[in-house]
Amino acid sequence: MATKEDILEQIVEEYLVHKGYFVQHNLKFLPRKDHPDYVQNKDSNHSDIDVVGFHPMLTGPERVLVVSCKSWQSGFHPASEIDAIVHDKVRRGRKAWQSFRELTVPKWSEAFVKAVEDATGTRDFTYVLAVAKVNGDKSIWEEHQPFSEALGSNPIRILTFREMVLQIQSELTTTLAATEVGRMLQMFQAAGIHVEPD
Repeated sequence: MATKEDILEQIVEEYLVHKGYFVQHNLKFLPRKDHPDYVQNKDSNHSDIDVVGFHPMLTGPERVLVVSCKSWQSGFHPASEIDAIVHDKVRRGRKAWQSFRELTVPKWSEAFVKAVEDATGTRDFTYVLAVAKVNGDKSIWEEHQPFSEALGSNPIRILTFREMVLQIQSELTTTLAATEVGRMLQMFQAAGIHVEPD
C-alpha cells in the first residue's frame, strides 16, 4: 500500500488545486558536492520540499508556491523558533536550525533555490510555511531578513490549517471534489460541520 502524505500536506494540495495550481510533492534537494562547505557525512542525505505549486496563469513570486509543512500539534511559535535557531537550541530532539536548513545554511539554501528553479523554470517563488496553528505574531517569521536573503529575497508566508480549510470550504460545491480530502470536507459540509471564521 502506498504511503499517504501527512494530512497537512493533503490540505495544502487541496488548497492549491482550488486556487488553480498544479502540484508536486516531495521535491528532493541536496547541496552540490563541489560546494566549499560540503561535508560528505552530513550533506549526502536528501532533504525534500513537501509541496510545490505552479500556477501557469500567474506571474511573479505568486506563480510558484514552495511549501514546507510543519504539523506540530502544539502549533508554531515564530518568535521562539527564531530564538532557538539564532541561539543554536535543541527543539523536538534536534538542533532547531535542522528543521529549517533551507533558511539557515547557505549550501542548503542554494540547493533549495536550484531545486525550485530546475522544477519550475524560475527562481522567483513564495516560500510558504504551512502549520497547524500560529502562536504569536507570524510577521516576525515572514519578515525575518536572514530568511528572505537565504531564499534570494523571495517573500515568505505562514499559512495555517484553519485558513486553508476556510478557503476550501468557501469554494466547495456539490460536484464531487478531485481529492480524498476535498471529498471529506464536502461530507463535513453536507453534515453541517463547518470551520467558523474567527
